[in-house]
Amino acid sequence: MGPRWKGRGSEAKALAEPMSEIVQKLQSVLMQSQTLGSLSSCSVLLQADLEQAHLLNMACFGRPIVTTEKDKQWFQFGFEEAFYLCHSLKCLQIIGVEDNCVMNEEELWKYMNSKRTGFPDFYKAYSHLRMKNWVIRPGSQYGVDFVAYRHHPALVHSEYAVLVLSGGGDNANRRLRVWSDLEGTIRLCGSVAKTLLILTVNSNGSDLVSPLCLEHCSVEERTCMRWGPERCRESHFVIGNGLNETQ
Repeated sequence: MGPRWKGRGSEAKALAEPMSEIVQKLQSVLMQSQTLGSLSSCSVLLQADLEQAHLLNMACFGRPIVTTEKDKQWFQFGFEEAFYLCHSLKCLQIIGVEDNCVMNEEELWKYMNSKRTGFPDFYKAYSHLRMKNWVIRPGSQYGVDFVAYRHHPALVHSEYAVLVLSGGGDNANRRLRVWSDLEGTIRLCGSVAKTLLILTVNSNGSDLVSPLCLEHCSVEERTCMRWGPERCRESHFVIGNGLNETQ
């Protein structure tokens, strides 16, 4: 299942403006302005100027919040997005909830881990795809963790519905414990023209109490699709010894 572009010229526009270049521009602008975000109980808020807002929208980071201000735009980031900008791109600093001081990465990691169950796995999966220049958005409307776009959602439909699983521990496969769970998810993905992508995050024995664990974690990728018997009609082909074999 390949990309489904939205309208004529969308693919050409995406090729002319690669997501990697847009993210680099955003990174440069945020670093120059020493951008500060504010931590809340379940998200990070950022007041952006017009240039920052334009690049955040282009790179698909955060969700714009409607306000009456004309020269500023507020954005709300999920924990994975905010930590990616802070830890991976090094272009965002985040102020704590109580003391109004900039938090270091370890403090931020511990806070987000305490507020979001499974945060290390979700962040590793998010960063794994983002570093490959996929645009990642929440996938709750499809019953999954994320949806992955080849480029900006205005240009192309999401291609993958992403489930994140832990590779060890008691919760290793709690979301796909029985065959019917997997079958139902695949059916749903098929009905909305998406491929199910399962990312299994393995800690490889690393302690998840600090962002240092990310260096030791690995991600296993698996795509799952519903098998259709109509795809296996009789066909004949010649194999190495010259005999015909029916498939």
